[in-house]
Amino acid sequence: MVKIPDADQSDIRAQRDQLITAVVTHVPFDGWTRAALLRGAEDIGLDKSDAQALFPGDARDMIAWHSQMADRRMMVALEKANLDSLKIRERIATAVMTRLEQNAQDREAIRRGLAILSKPQNAGLALQLLYRTVDDMWFAAGERSTDWNFYSKRMLLSGVYSSTLMVWLNDQTEDFSETRAFLDRRIENVMQIPKLKSRVSAVAQRLPLNVPGRVAARMKAFRSFGRGGMRGTW
Repeated sequence: MVKIPDADQSDIRAQRDQLITAVVTHVPFDGWTRAALLRGAEDIGLDKSDAQALFPGDARDMIAWHSQMADRRMMVALEKANLDSLKIRERIATAVMTRLEQNAQDREAIRRGLAILSKPQNAGLALQLLYRTVDDMWFAAGERSTDWNFYSKRMLLSGVYSSTLMVWLNDQTEDFSETRAFLDRRIENVMQIPKLKSRVSAVAQRLPLNVPGRVAARMKAFRSFGRGGMRGTW
């Protein structure tokens, strides 16, 4: 599995940021290749050997760094936004759209990157990058749970973000209105889950203990699993 480069070293991070920003303009034509890397290096006057030292691996290293850059830019923008006055669902919608809109000029590069990440051997990296993104979104939204909600919320948002990303890649509407409408529908669907859980739990409570079959067992297990509930409104 490719290790995502550590961004703690600010000088190296700045160099990588500058290089990837240049590289991404060549990706629509050259893909996430060594050729794109060297063309980007030439654009910013960086020696080819230095460029290869910054990204000694393959395409996955560059894709991972581009994703990390996007996460950092998103967090900076969200810190400046007045999210405290918004409901949780609005904070999440803002985070998702901020992440997408900031990368509008890189859609083709992202499309090509997703094609690489979709390969079975890259599944681990794809999940790692997705987790980082949705974890940052929840953190920016003020979510600080430490119980099972921490994982369930990130799992749900992973599905919402991934599906919205696919719509966004092909959205030709002004201001990405199609993407926004799709995102609103997906969030609304997710918000129904706690309500569904409540209904199922109510039914399970009325079941006699001796009801045979898997249905009763699963419903009672679901009732027990859901006692913690999901805090807040999503």
